[in-house]
Amino acid sequence: MFATHWFRMGACLSVVVAGCSLVSSCASSPTYGTDKTAMEQLTDDLGQSVSLTGPDPKNKGVKYTPRPTLVLPAQGQRETLIAPQPTVANKDNPQWLESPEETRARLVSEADANSDNPSYRSPLASSAIEGGRRTTEAQTQAYREARALQKGSYIDQRRSISDPPPGYRTVDDPTKLDDLGEPELKKQKKRKKDAAIANSGKQWWNLLQ
Repeated sequence: MFATHWFRMGACLSVVVAGCSLVSSCASSPTYGTDKTAMEQLTDDLGQSVSLTGPDPKNKGVKYTPRPTLVLPAQGQRETLIAPQPTVANKDNPQWLESPEETRARLVSEADANSDNPSYRSPLASSAIEGGRRTTEAQTQAYREARALQKGSYIDQRRSISDPPPGYRTVDDPTKLDDLGEPELKKQKKRKKDAAIANSGKQWWNLLQ
C-alpha cells in the first residue's frame, strides 16, 4: 500500500520536474532573429495546420481603387477624330521582306508565266554550278576577272573595304604598272652565284681570269 503511494508520488514529481525543465529550456532557447522561440513557432505551425479557418491573406491590408472608365469623345467630335495609322508590319508594305518560301513561290509562278518565252531564264536555274562544279561560263568569267585584277584594271575602284582609296593608288606613269620587275628565277641564280663566290674566298673578278 505504502509502496504504491510512494511510486505515484515519485511519478508525479518526475513529470513536474520534466515539465519545468522543458519550460525553462523553451524560455531560454534562441529565437534566431524572430520574436518566437523554436517551441512557440512549432506550436503556432501545428495550430495553423489543424485550423479550419486558414491563414490570413497576404493582401489583407491592401486597398484597391476601382479602374477609371474610358474617356470617350463627345457625340459631335467622333467624326473629326484622326484615323489610326496603319501598321507597317504588313505584307502589303513594299519594304516587307520576303521569306525564302515566298520568294521561291513567286519565282516559280513567274517561271510558269514565262514558260513560252525562249529568252526568259529563271533565277532558280543553276547557271553557275551544275552537279557540284562550275560551268564553263562561270569558269571563264572568273578567269577574266582574275586576269583583269592581275593587270590592274580595277586600280581605280575599291573591290573591298580593306583596299586603300583610289586617290592613294594613282601613279604618275601608267607604264610602271606593267613593269613586273626582275624575275624571281634570275634573282635566285644571282644569290647562288654570290654564295658560291663568298664560300670560295675569291673575288668576282678572279673568276674572269
